[in-house]
Parts: sequence; structure tokens; C-alpha cells
Amino acid sequence: MEEKKKAQNISQGETQVKDMPLKKKLLRTFLVCLAFCAFFGVLFVILYYTGAWDFLKDREKVQNWIASLGFWGLFIFVALQFLQVTFLPLPSTITTLAGVYVFGPLKAALLSLAGVILGSVFAFFLGRVFGKKLVEFMVGKDTCEKWTKFLTDAKYSFFIMMVLPVFPDDVLCLVAGLTDMSWTFFVVTNLISRPIGIFTTCYLGSGELIPYHGWGLGVWAVIVVVVAVLIYLSYRYRDQIENFMRKTFRTRKKQAEAEGAIEVQVQSTKTAEQKPQKDAKTRQNRQFERKKNVTPNTISEPANEKTKTNSENSNEKPKKQN
Repeated sequence: MEEKKKAQNISQGETQVKDMPLKKKLLRTFLVCLAFCAFFGVLFVILYYTGAWDFLKDREKVQNWIASLGFWGLFIFVALQFLQVTFLPLPSTITTLAGVYVFGPLKAALLSLAGVILGSVFAFFLGRVFGKKLVEFMVGKDTCEKWTKFLTDAKYSFFIMMVLPVFPDDVLCLVAGLTDMSWTFFVVTNLISRPIGIFTTCYLGSGELIPYHGWGLGVWAVIVVVVAVLIYLSYRYRDQIENFMRKTFRTRKKQAEAEGAIEVQVQSTKTAEQKPQKDAKTRQNRQFERKKNVTPNTISEPANEKTKTNSENSNEKPKKQN
């Protein structure tokens, strides 16, 4: 009963989100963006009045300061990338671009890759060892149940979701530990998918491929518009996208279960259709057997009566002669 109530509550929540008007969705998105802008605005004011902004604007000073830290400067950045995957609610794009500003695109990409891979493996370890309660505490109950079911049904979609920036890759690493996904599959998928996003972010953000001046400004304007449209469409049609990926990348086990369920339904309908015919045949056979059993007895009884009468008559004739 409790599981049915939970499922009903989840379905009601999903229907409420689906039935939410487009204006409310856009308003909620706008409020989230406004909150981020307010946060960074306050951060900028603090940095500006403390004098740290002037220091951060000078890239050479920042690079020299990080270089003066030696190993610890590299360790702090890798640790930051590690923590943003597991515990810190920071977008990976921001920390990666900060690394590009300090270390350059190639070095920042390699350091980010090390921290993100280690953080992803540790997140999978947390889900696998400590279980559902910890994951629900970290990402929320509804989110945990949604993506656990999704990865259970369509394990091979994990690679696509780790490449596309629309899906919550850090949450997926935690939730993947709750499924039957193997360590080998998880690690190999991260080693292939993570470099794609990290190197793309580093080299695009560095301005080496597309500069932030001249002809690059027009290209960046087009990229921003295209990305905004893709984010809007992915948010608008996310249910259809998720259903498509679930059907496309469904595991063999789930396909076999679905096919088995269909076969069971077909067999049940066939048996339901054949049952009246079988009942009619069994009734006819029983009636036929009853007739067989009844006819010999009815024939034998008059025969016995005739034999009795003949024996009596034979006994009476000698008495008359005497």
C-alpha cells in the first residue's frame, strides 16, 4: 500500500509539472537565472571593494601567484573539481573556465579531467556502498527515483547523457551506483565522455579557436542563440527526449522482460478464447462416456430377467410331471 501511494504521489507530481503552463515555467527559469545573477553581483561587489578584483584582472599576477604555490596550486584546483562533482553545488563550466584563465586551455583541461574523473568515481562509490538513503539526501528523493528508474531501463543512454550538457551528469554518477551498472562500464564511459565536454569547454572558453573580438563576436552571438534555443527545446520537450532515449537504449534484459510480458498477455488472451471451446469439448466427451457406461447396464438387466424367468419355468415343469 505504501509503495502504491508513493507511486501515485510521484505520478501526481509529474502530471502537475507537465500541466504547468509555459508562462510559469519561463517565470521559474527567469527567477533561477536572476538568483544566479544576484549571487555573482554580490560576489563582484565584495571582490571590488576588497581590492581582489584588481588582482584577479591581472592574469599574469594570478598565474605567478598560482605558480608560487607549486604543487599545492595544482592540488587545490584538482580538489575543487573533485568537490564540485560530489559535494559542492558549483557548475563545472565555471570552475573549468577559471582553470583556463589561470593555467591555459591544455593544462586546465588535463587537471579538470583528473579532478572530474576522480570525483565521478567517488560519487559512484558513494551510491554503491552507502545506498539509496545517502543519494536521496544529496539529490532529493524524486530526482533519485526518477534517474534510478531511467538508468535501470536504459543503461546505455548513460554515455549520451554524460556528453550532452542538458542532463545532470554529476547526479547521474551518484544514481548510477544504485543500479546494476558495472564498475568497468561506468569508468570506461567516463573516460570517453568526460574529455569531450572538458576539452570543448577549455578551448572554446580560452578564445583561441573563436576570439572574443572581430569576426569572433558574430560567431559567439550565433553560438549563444543556438545554445539558448537548444536549452529551451530540451527543457520544453524533455519528456519526449527521455522517452525516446529510454526506448532506444533499453537494455536487453528489459527488452526481454517487455517481450515476455507481451507474450504472456497474448497467451492469456489465447487461453481465454480457447477455454470455452475446451469446456464444450470436455462436456461432450463426458456425455459420450456416460452414454457408454449406461447402455451396457440397461441391456444386461433385461437379459438377467429373462434368464431368471427361464430358470423358474424349467423348475416348474418337472413338478407338474410328478
